[in-house]
Amino acid sequence: MTDFDVIVVGGGPAGSMAAEAAAKKGARVLMLEKDRDIGYPVRCGEGVGAKGLKTFIDPDPKWIATTISKVRMRSPDNTKIDFGLEGAGYVLDRRLFDYALANRASQAGVQIQTRAYVDGLILDDEYVKGVKYQYMGESRELSAKIVIAADGVESRVGRMAGLRTATKLKDMDSGYQATVGNIDIDQEMIDFYNGDVWAPGGYLWIFPKGDGMANIGLGVNGIYAKDCNPHDMIHTFLKNHFPTATVLSSVCGGIPIAKTLKRYTANGLMLTGDAARMVNPVHGGGIITGMVGGRIAGDVAGDLIQTGDYSETAMEPYRKRWYKTEGKNHEAFYRISQGIAEITDEQLNKIAHRLAKTPSEKLSLLKIFTAVAREKPKILLDVTRAFAGV
Repeated sequence: MTDFDVIVVGGGPAGSMAAEAAAKKGARVLMLEKDRDIGYPVRCGEGVGAKGLKTFIDPDPKWIATTISKVRMRSPDNTKIDFGLEGAGYVLDRRLFDYALANRASQAGVQIQTRAYVDGLILDDEYVKGVKYQYMGESRELSAKIVIAADGVESRVGRMAGLRTATKLKDMDSGYQATVGNIDIDQEMIDFYNGDVWAPGGYLWIFPKGDGMANIGLGVNGIYAKDCNPHDMIHTFLKNHFPTATVLSSVCGGIPIAKTLKRYTANGLMLTGDAARMVNPVHGGGIITGMVGGRIAGDVAGDLIQTGDYSETAMEPYRKRWYKTEGKNHEAFYRISQGIAEITDEQLNKIAHRLAKTPSEKLSLLKIFTAVAREKPKILLDVTRAFAGV
């Protein structure tokens, strides 16, 4: 008899979705979160698409900071391309949002423990059979039939199990974000600054948070990070563009822009969310895709508890369902991101100058990506497939 059927490591959206899905299949589930609070600290721009979110949960005004209906794209020379967003998006209050997901998991029967820092695995006969963790200065161990690691981009659990989670420099951005107040921006518009002049190998973003606040951050591609300091770049940007802004909080971290890991399961173990690199390689967003991966992992884990087979081979349905649902698209988006990385600032300016002649009501993300793809024809088919969802 094990302590739990499933132990989920990490209390973010992917972890909560995995825990809830497993519990709904009748599994005894524990979710461990290393920080003192679910949803804190926030290492995220907090933006999501409304359509994707509504597939999981009805939006609650309490955890929506702003509703987004417009997008602005800026070229290196600051040419502005504005267009409406088909289907509203949201900028979330991640702390409240993550609380809501964890609470929903608890209502499904999941036990939750915070301040639980997992620092080891129980391994037996090449199977993961539980976790070792620190709680309030005390070392503890708990056994489980399956461990689901939703422990973020660092994925300590994956490394401890011997999975190759290392990411190439070109597939990782170095990110820094400041939540600021006292700025005058359109609270229904997200704003993207594209090109190396703003963020080498990445982009700079402004996500409104309501009441004169916003998340302003950037990601610098790993191959440039040695010579570029994202912290200094953001504070220089704030000084030049929002001199009255007050920094309320700041956060830094790695942003994976890689394909899903080649191997993200082992005997008795699944990785999901950021830990498995289930993040969109073009824009680095991972909330919805993490929830997709988490739900699939938890659902498959719940099925395996019924069969008694926790081998990596038995976990193949997880891989197949992820690939069919999101993974195939992620591979296309990865190829798109690699093509975009080869486009120079001069080319981006030319593209923007052409698009600026088109009325905003006739523009869309698909048309903008198609215009970019004309500079790199090899990604045109991927753009078409990714936006068509095929």
